[in-house]
Amino acid sequence: MTTIRRFCCNDLLRFASVNLDHLTETFNMSFYMTYLARWPDYFHVAEAPGHQVMGYIMGKVEGQGESWHGHVTAVTVAPEYRRQQLAKKLMNLLEEISDKIDKAYFVDLFVRASNTPAIKMYEKLGYIIYRRVLRYYSGEEDGLDMRKALSRDVEKKSVIPLKRPVTPDELEYD
Repeated sequence: MTTIRRFCCNDLLRFASVNLDHLTETFNMSFYMTYLARWPDYFHVAEAPGHQVMGYIMGKVEGQGESWHGHVTAVTVAPEYRRQQLAKKLMNLLEEISDKIDKAYFVDLFVRASNTPAIKMYEKLGYIIYRRVLRYYSGEEDGLDMRKALSRDVEKKSVIPLKRPVTPDELEYD
């Protein structure tokens, strides 16, 4: 049975194996600690029996006015636990927190333009490609900014795609 719970400091010593996927962005410890301290509601881990880390989601809430939104910084599932809808459960949890607790207008995320399996998964979850961000990943690969409107965005303004690509320095938030 899978348990999904809030991420805690000890998990930082246990989740390295989940980050081995070449498509998973990894960060330094202080980055993870900042998220854990500032947005604990947006940082969850999925555990297998025996407390093995199966995957995690890390995010935050940011913006102002109609740009107030939940952001998925990272979601990843260890290869041996994929195809069990674990990423979907983690995404639904972050969306629920963004919608019901923080009253956000939308949730967004960035994904490598070459990561077709992830893009298809996000589309199945209701995300649309809002815009392309040129050279977003290490100044080399384009990223796609994908969004999903939440209940507060009744007119779905947040998911009207931009017609032109943008550069990283044109992004509103870090």
